[in-house]
Formats: sequence, structure tokens, C-alpha cells
Amino acid sequence: MKRPNKLCGECLSEFLGTLILVFFGVGAVNTAVLAGAQQGLWQVAVVWGVAIGLAIYTVGAVSGAHINPAITLAMVVWRGFPKRKIAPYIGAQLAGAFAGSLILYGLFHGMIAHFETANGLVRGIPGSQLSAMVFGEYFPNPAMIGTTAEAFGQVSHLTAMFGEAIGTAFLACFVFSLTEPRNSGGPRFMAPIFIGLTVSIIISIIAPLTQAGLNPARDFGPRLVSYIFGWGDIAIPGPRGGFFTVYILSPVIGAAFGAGVYQLLVRRYLPGQQWSQLDQTQQQGEEAAAAG
Repeated sequence: MKRPNKLCGECLSEFLGTLILVFFGVGAVNTAVLAGAQQGLWQVAVVWGVAIGLAIYTVGAVSGAHINPAITLAMVVWRGFPKRKIAPYIGAQLAGAFAGSLILYGLFHGMIAHFETANGLVRGIPGSQLSAMVFGEYFPNPAMIGTTAEAFGQVSHLTAMFGEAIGTAFLACFVFSLTEPRNSGGPRFMAPIFIGLTVSIIISIIAPLTQAGLNPARDFGPRLVSYIFGWGDIAIPGPRGGFFTVYILSPVIGAAFGAGVYQLLVRRYLPGQQWSQLDQTQQQGEEAAAAG
């Protein structure tokens, strides 16, 4: 029997994991905005958290369930993740996010059109980010803060970049902590639940500012769907521009920084103990990366 291609399986897992994340997480944004189905920010945040936990449980044993380009790149920098896998992993994550968003558009396009009509929105002109926000993200959060010049004045481009960077830094720091084999205080098999809750609590703080992307694939895949289906410049580059710096660059920088904080300030001081096979594999990966 022919042995299955390992990298192919890992990419399929990243595709599926990111699709799960987007379908339920972005789906919760759809139902909240279009139907008022979620009462308050925390309910949306919890759906995101549960979706991420389930995605990790589903595909983590195959690919590690990065399901986020920023986490993949942080793993390359700090955990010796092979550089040759960067493009396949990120490509699979973007494809999964795009596919999940296509499914959501197929389900909710009628409700989106009704929402736009009821609120006097013309898709693709300023103000229509109130409907576009069910896919890509905007700063400040259109549903909470608004789409006027006064609203824009409350959250600057620099503030939005900082919000996405610091939110993703906390995410990466906690992911590295929860998945560290030598962290005797870690929750082990409950790590996916706590990673999901990490995202939930970050969303509860950052979402009013930027909708809390924290994941370039989660933003760009849905944003591309909204671009294709009529939002045009409101989707890319957005009414204020900055989608690349806020939702792609800032999470990548933030993840590398947050992971580095854990690696340099915490991990190196963990009590000595016999390393597990997983830890040995991690060390070998780091040494291979350093050599390459």
C-alpha cells in the first residue's frame, strides 16, 4: 500500500482546520450582524473560541493545527518549523478561509441583501462596511463605533496596528506556553480548549477597535470573498486603506514578538526534567533550522 504524502496530509488538515474556524467564527459574525442572533460581544467571542478548540482537536494530530499564518511564521522563528513548509501551510490556510467564507456567502447572501436594503446601504460605497464586516474586518468596528469621520477619529491607523499586534502577541505567547512539553503546569489534552478561550478573551478586548482579526488568513480569505461579490474597494484596500498593515503585517509581527517573550523569558527557565519524545523532536527541529 502506497504511503500517503505527509505534507499533503498536513496541508489538507490546515485547510480543513481553517475552514472550520472561519465557518463557525465568521458565521457567528454573520448571524450577529444580520439577525441579532448573538446577544453581545462575548457570545460571538465564545463561538470563535469553541470553533478554534474543535478545529485543533480535529486536525492538530496531523498538522499541529496552526490554522493561522502568523502562528506558522512564529513557529519557524522560535520552534524550528521547517521553512519549506511555510508556503504550503499558508496557502492551505488561505484556501480554507476562502472556502469557509464562500459557504457562508452561499448561506447568507439573501439576508445580507435584505440587511443592506433595510439600512440604506449601497454595496461598495463608503458606509457599506456595515455589511462587509460580516466577512473582512474594519477599524473601528463598524457595528459598535460607526463608519463616520467621528468614528474613524476614535481609532487611528497606528492604534489599530498596535491592537492587532498586541492581541496576536498574547495569542502566540499562550499558544507556545500551552503546547510546551516541559511546561508541567500546562493543561495537556485540554490545551485546545484554553487556546480557544485565549482567542475569546482577546476578542472581548480588541474587537471594538479592529474586530480582532489576529490571523491574516481569517481576514484575507473572507475579505477576498467580499471583494468578489461586489464590495470592491470597500473590501480591498478598505475605506481607510491599511488592511495589509493592520490585518496581515501587525499579527505576524505580534506573533513573533509574543512567542519570543515566552521562549526567552519563560521557557529557558523551566525546571529541568527528562525531555519527552515531542520535546526532543522540537529541539532537533530547532537545531536543523539553525544549521540550515
